[in-house]
Amino acid sequence: MATTEKYDCLKLENQLCFPLYACSKEIIKRYKPFLDKIDLTYTQYLTMMVLWDREKINVKELGEALYLDSGTLTPVLKKLEVKGFITRERMKTDERNVLIAITDAGQKLRDEAVQIPEQMATCVELPQEEAQTLYKLLYKTLNAMVSCEKAKLQAQATEC
Repeated sequence: MATTEKYDCLKLENQLCFPLYACSKEIIKRYKPFLDKIDLTYTQYLTMMVLWDREKINVKELGEALYLDSGTLTPVLKKLEVKGFITRERMKTDERNVLIAITDAGQKLRDEAVQIPEQMATCVELPQEEAQTLYKLLYKTLNAMVSCEKAKLQAQATEC
């Protein structure tokens, strides 16, 4: 069956999103054995990385750092709290704000996780220069998408 130019945009090989999606899936799959050893999911690991860096953060800021909404983040935080890696506390000045803090057990987990980036580097065989270029391009794309979404929301707000 011949494909016309009109439908070329629908070919899988013409979709930027597909290799990003497939690559993300494959990378997360490679993380799994390392994360299983420290009893974390990939999203929990990302959350802990922010907390290892900041120690305390409110849920809104954490969501912004991870590009996750509170509906996605809340179950992750609940599970990390049950595991004893974080605490969640409503701020006294504003009950709507929840402060997340890392516990001693969460800090100790950092020592177990420190080798994971090096182990993962063996799974992604890119020269350092190419990896840095890819990193910059991905963040450029991500930031452009976020800016576009914010502009749309602002335009909708001014229409009302």
